[in-house]
Order: sequence, then structure tokens, then C-alpha cells
Amino acid sequence: MGRFIYGAGGDSVEVDDRTLAHLRIVVMNKLRRGEPFMYDTKLGDGIGRRSFWLHPSVPLQFHFSGGRAPRINRAWLDEMMKAASGPNGLTVMPEPPDPADIGSPEE
Repeated sequence: MGRFIYGAGGDSVEVDDRTLAHLRIVVMNKLRRGEPFMYDTKLGDGIGRRSFWLHPSVPLQFHFSGGRAPRINRAWLDEMMKAASGPNGLTVMPEPPDPADIGSPEE
């Protein structure tokens, strides 16, 4: 499990490394364009949720527990980017099948 760390105070939430890698790309692209947005995340089984206003002026960190970068699912990135640009902001949804894997031989 990695950590999404927000603000100078180090406020953070746990996010699995695969999701965190996709989240990092979405946040990087949105903020690079100067597009602040809301990120809403659940805090485990039934213990609530938190919302973060993501803006270029707020320091962010993405702490990965693993040493290898996961393969990126373009379809998931597209869905996350659409959500981040929508009126409710980004909520991480389940990962869809990766079109690059459809029809590829199994290892």
C-alpha cells in the first residue's frame, strides 16, 4: 500500500500502488494544465471518506511501497480524467479491462 500525501502538514490516505500510479498521472496532467479539481476517496471499510481540493499551490506526494512501476491501463486513465473534469470531481472507480490485454496470449 502506498500513500497519497496532501499539503505541508502531511495529511495522507492509503492507496494501493497500482491505483496510486494512475492517480499520479491524472493529478499531474490536470495540475500541469492549471485545472484544480476535487479528489474524493473512501477510507477503508465503512469508516468514511475524505475530499481533497487539488490545486497547483498545494504540495502533494505520492509514496509507493513497491519498487516497480505498474503497467498503466489507458482505459482507466481516460475514465479517471473524465471524472476529474466532471462536476463531482475524481472518485477512483474499479479498473476496467485494459484494451491492450484483449486478445493477447496469456503468459
